Amino acid sequence: MKKATTKSGGRSKTVIKRAPYGDQSRRMTSITRKLQIRLVRRKLGIYLFSDLLLFLLASAAFFFGLEYSHFSSLSFLRDTGRTLTIDRGVNQIWYIVTDKSGAVLLEKDVTLFLIGAGVTVASILLLQLLSLLLGYFGENRQIRRILSPINEIALRADELSRLSFTEDKYQLLEDAIEHIRPGESQTLSFQDSDLVGVEAAINNLLVRMRDSYRQQARFVNDASHELRTPIAVIQGYANMLDRWGKEDEKILDESISAIRNEADHMNHLVEQLLFLARGDSGKTSVNLEETDLSAMMQEVYEESFMIDEGHPYRYHPSGEQLVIRADAALLKQAVRILIDNASKYTKAGDEILLECGRSGENEVYIQVQDSGIGMEEADVKQMFERFYRSDEVRSYQGTGLGLSIAKWIIDKHRGHFEILSRTGLGTRIRIILPIQ
Repeated sequence: MKKATTKSGGRSKTVIKRAPYGDQSRRMTSITRKLQIRLVRRKLGIYLFSDLLLFLLASAAFFFGLEYSHFSSLSFLRDTGRTLTIDRGVNQIWYIVTDKSGAVLLEKDVTLFLIGAGVTVASILLLQLLSLLLGYFGENRQIRRILSPINEIALRADELSRLSFTEDKYQLLEDAIEHIRPGESQTLSFQDSDLVGVEAAINNLLVRMRDSYRQQARFVNDASHELRTPIAVIQGYANMLDRWGKEDEKILDESISAIRNEADHMNHLVEQLLFLARGDSGKTSVNLEETDLSAMMQEVYEESFMIDEGHPYRYHPSGEQLVIRADAALLKQAVRILIDNASKYTKAGDEILLECGRSGENEVYIQVQDSGIGMEEADVKQMFERFYRSDEVRSYQGTGLGLSIAKWIIDKHRGHFEILSRTGLGTRIRIILPIQ
């Protein structure tokens, strides 16, 4: 925006010249880039801090357990010194505990542990950076979509210019937008009646941006927490193998089984994280084609008998052919997630009911109903949030990502969920899909 002064009849008059459309567009791109760079920097800082903290905590726990198993008491905490010594000749790192006189009380080779912990943390950081890279372009589109109200303001500058705006008001609006800090609890207040609508739009925009940022930060923290548990279990059993498992066959079998189970759990978790990351960044394609819903549910029903022998399944077909446009593989994945949850939270021997049919003239439904533990109303409202697990189900194995994946799939099919659940009675989840 520029100011020009002209003279008319001996008087000076100020004329406001607005920046051309190209300048407005470049300014919007610049704001988007600055916001995205700030988000990337903060995420990277969270990644590095959480990974370093994980490494330090794992190392502290390992050394504490090492000393406690050696001294068999907490007395070693007093009047002792600790050092890490690198023997470059044989490429080994020794953990040494000495008393006040310098006499060695404990000397242990910790090379394998430190290398293993370092490789594990580096692998987590690599996955986090991959998630950051996959989400980069998706976040760019998301920021542009969030900033679209401001862009609309720029494109409608002619409309705004017809209002009683002075140069001071334009300058006030421009300065306020320039100094917005989306990561802080900051709102704009122009104290000007002409800018009330703009003020409300920008403040609503800031709220959405902060919610998105908090959601992303919580996702990273929850992912780190979920990965930390299997890593700690694997490290614990590896240490037990190193101490006693070489000669005790029972400990060897137990450790191998536990490490395999935790590795499978971690692999499943990483696959789910990558699915959501690819989905958020637009990398997962949804191939819509004509799909017979009744035939698909019949396949799911028959597969459930082979996969889960602990529950009887009953299927109520619609009695008619239900053809919709859908990605059959993704839709089947969403149904399987619901069935796996029903099986997990239902006692062995209790029935699980599957059903499909018409929900209206232009809609069909898929239904999974169990007689399991059920959910509270507050849990139903949060059940699709990533990593959310109610207090009642924390004793069950799971990641808290399955329902988030199912919701992503159904959202891409322009569908929605209807949930009816009662504690102690069970849960009925119905997927409503449009006939496209």
